[in-house]
Amino acid sequence: MKIVVIGGGAAGMIAAGKASENKSNEVVLIEKNNKLGKKLFITGKGRCNLTNAVGKDFLLENTFGNKKFLYPALNNFGIEQTMEFFEKLGVKLKIERGGRVFPLSDKSQDIIDALKKHMNSVKIKLNTAVEKIVAHDNKIKGVKTSNGFIECDKVILATGGKSYPVTGSTGDGYIFAKSLGHTIIKPLPSLVPIITKEHYDLQGLSSKNVGMVLKKDNKILYKDFGEMIFTHFGLSGPIILSASRFLLNNFSNTQIIFDLKPALSTEQLDLRLQRDFKKYLNCDFKNALKDLLPQKLIPVIVEIIGIYPNKKVNTIKKDERKKLVHLLKNFVFTPIKSLGFENAIITSGGVCTKEINPSTMESKIVNGLYFAGEIIDIDALTGGFNLQIAFSTGYLAGKNA
Repeated sequence: MKIVVIGGGAAGMIAAGKASENKSNEVVLIEKNNKLGKKLFITGKGRCNLTNAVGKDFLLENTFGNKKFLYPALNNFGIEQTMEFFEKLGVKLKIERGGRVFPLSDKSQDIIDALKKHMNSVKIKLNTAVEKIVAHDNKIKGVKTSNGFIECDKVILATGGKSYPVTGSTGDGYIFAKSLGHTIIKPLPSLVPIITKEHYDLQGLSSKNVGMVLKKDNKILYKDFGEMIFTHFGLSGPIILSASRFLLNNFSNTQIIFDLKPALSTEQLDLRLQRDFKKYLNCDFKNALKDLLPQKLIPVIVEIIGIYPNKKVNTIKKDERKKLVHLLKNFVFTPIKSLGFENAIITSGGVCTKEINPSTMESKIVNGLYFAGEIIDIDALTGGFNLQIAFSTGYLAGKNA
């Protein structure tokens, strides 16, 4: 049996390695880049958040659409199996906040090297672009590449989505799948920084404990708590990337509202301000906020609130103080658009799951065609969930191919 795996990312490598465990199979992995795992290398800022240890239910809670499709894949190769898999290949792991699992070394290259070891009997063809998957009578016949035709019995399509195209994820797989009769749910950038209407001089300021509410037409779409980063174009950071999944290019009438002091109620924050104002009674207003806010944020808040920065604290009125409290609990930004596929961690959309057998990852349209990873119309929030989906679907595809 000859099996061709298209795509040398997380899903493709684990699929190829699994398929090659059957020694009667000849497995060839085709990668158009000059090295494997190019996107995997930059995942998690190069640290590689490979899964999430909280558990399957938590993963499914953070996954969008088609959750039931994942059950067989997770039951075959779930979170525990993934961690055991890498540890057996010599990668020591650690668990951080929120169940995020990383290599102990904080090096994504360790994960790539482990997957290469897993593929020790796989023939790897780098710098090779696939031009066409050839099928006849709804059965796989081979793959036409930039370096010639490869005859084969099975193809595992693991080309990824369209996010971070510089790593090779340019949507080729969608074209191949569509040419073979598959439906493609429109791919959209997800887990991506957001450009906002408001531009303040806050570039690089990170806030680790803020509350966030995403609203559309005054209805709450998403709530979160955690870290965000102000940028020159707008907003980024973990809670913003997650919020972007609920926008997906639909930015009309939306607001992102931050609670800069989520640990304090409105009443508690007001009392805190009164104490600070008493402490700095004879000081300028701009200097009375230094115990409460980061230095870089103070002039921005002062400008928005409209209180003269050099106004003496002892002359500030109650309604001005109340206005300040409201702003700190409701710091509003207006999203305009995302930074697009070039800066998106993941792609939402892809090959329709109704056309894939969830128990095998085989196409219901073409015999011998399998799918794995981001090319499938299923995606999740940040936290190691998307890589786990890639590993689980890749393993199942390789096993059944």
